[in-house]
Amino acid sequence: MKVTAAVATAPRSPFEIQLLDLEPPRSDEILVRIAAVGLCHTDVSARDQLLPIPLPAVLGHEGAGVVESVGEAVTKVVPGDRVVLTFRSCGRCTRCEVHQPSYCEHSGVLNFAGARPDGSRALRRDGEAISSNFFGQSSFATHALAYERNVVKVAQDAPLDTYAPLGCGIQTGAGAVLRSIACEPGSSLLVTGAGSVGLSAVMAARGIARCGAIMVSDPMPERRALARELGATHVIDPATGKLAHLVRAIMPAGVDYALDTTGQSKVMDAAVFCLRLAGTLGLLGIPAKADAPTPGYANVVLARGLRIQGILEGDSDPDVFIPELIAHHRAGNFPFDRLISRYPFTEINQAIDDQHAGKCTKAVLVME
Repeated sequence: MKVTAAVATAPRSPFEIQLLDLEPPRSDEILVRIAAVGLCHTDVSARDQLLPIPLPAVLGHEGAGVVESVGEAVTKVVPGDRVVLTFRSCGRCTRCEVHQPSYCEHSGVLNFAGARPDGSRALRRDGEAISSNFFGQSSFATHALAYERNVVKVAQDAPLDTYAPLGCGIQTGAGAVLRSIACEPGSSLLVTGAGSVGLSAVMAARGIARCGAIMVSDPMPERRALARELGATHVIDPATGKLAHLVRAIMPAGVDYALDTTGQSKVMDAAVFCLRLAGTLGLLGIPAKADAPTPGYANVVLARGLRIQGILEGDSDPDVFIPELIAHHRAGNFPFDRLISRYPFTEINQAIDDQHAGKCTKAVLVME
């Protein structure tokens, strides 16, 4: 079938809107008509080859839409179901068996190879194969192929242009607080970077985990103001001094937990010195360099009993966690819709520019 897609053709180059051919679903595949798709920093990182998916490629991994058809082996959904798409996992390895699918032993092949596990590609342009199956979906397109392990069924009245970002960025920030580091009520938290992931962590910390002090460090005044509105008790402009000094002026002993969403080595290093004894630093941001060193000095980490924890997808099991976040949203405890700015799908490059400039926090591309 013919689909309209945003194609990444070269690093740091605009996406191109092109007409492609999409194969029909195989026995284990689900054809989804995409209604909306979130724009995530990971998509840009893949386009720019920090994640080495072969180009040209159709990216997109926060899709939401309506099931149009399913292969004969699919039992989880039927045509007409509304679904949110997320990362793919195998469901059979040791990590999947203990409900840690974000650390699936086959994650690389299933999410980042640019093809199905057998090497075939689902998308073509004038007979030329285009990298597909990004996060098991490649949802920067009017239709996408997905799988039972990476579709989450939602209610028939679900606002798909609101729920789309739950597939990655929103569940990453919220899951970091609620799952990965599991903040206790009354505990203190520092979040570096007030993008959609960081602000999702703030909302989860305030409305669900019931943390005490919630500090947010970000250089953009607009994002600091939004962090305040969404539950931060303190906001910090990192340009005004050393982060550890600014944090300890508020909490002299340091914070129980810190989450870095920037991926910047200097920021991660600074966050280490904001922790109290036996504190935990969670790393969520993708570093700009593949050889970025682990933050902190070994003797400081050792002497202070610190934990440094990598976090993927908020350590979430999407079939369980995404419905939980939807329930919290409906109850008013997790107003993540306040992060969203909607753009027509064909304005993907403008959305990227606006998100980078801080003119919007979470861009969602809506199909016309």
